[in-house]
Amino acid sequence: METVTEHTATAWLSEDEQRAWRIHLDVSRLLMYQLERDLQAFGLTNNDYEILVNLSEAEDRRLRMSDLARSTLQSKSRLSHQITRMESTGLVRRENCESDRRGLYAVLTEHGWETMRQVAPRHVASVRAHFIDLIPQESLAAYHEALRPVADHLRAERTK
Repeated sequence: METVTEHTATAWLSEDEQRAWRIHLDVSRLLMYQLERDLQAFGLTNNDYEILVNLSEAEDRRLRMSDLARSTLQSKSRLSHQITRMESTGLVRRENCESDRRGLYAVLTEHGWETMRQVAPRHVASVRAHFIDLIPQESLAAYHEALRPVADHLRAERTK
């Protein structure tokens, strides 16, 4: 398979391809901006919320830092800074990993769990109002099927 770095003749986007690409960019940026704006009322960012979701869904509400970095697409260094900030607000704490002295867990605190219980319904309402409810119900499955190969491809690229 050809990579982006290999020199090839440029396959310019057709008008339909360009429109699809640009609307994707617009929706991605505008939606993330709006969701972040809605989370600000709770003192959270999209990154904070993503970490809280991952921890709230994990067994014992804890994840190894390396696993959390992988699932949130953050570098270990960036995640460490993020967790430090979230620790200062009492949302999470770090715990040593008994089986690996170098390993650390990020753990959702009771305050973090209560924050999730308050924020999650409002976040879902925001996702509905600004995304789901604007797409015809009969188009959601097609939307998922259209984007799934892109997500699968990009996940595979991450492991290379």
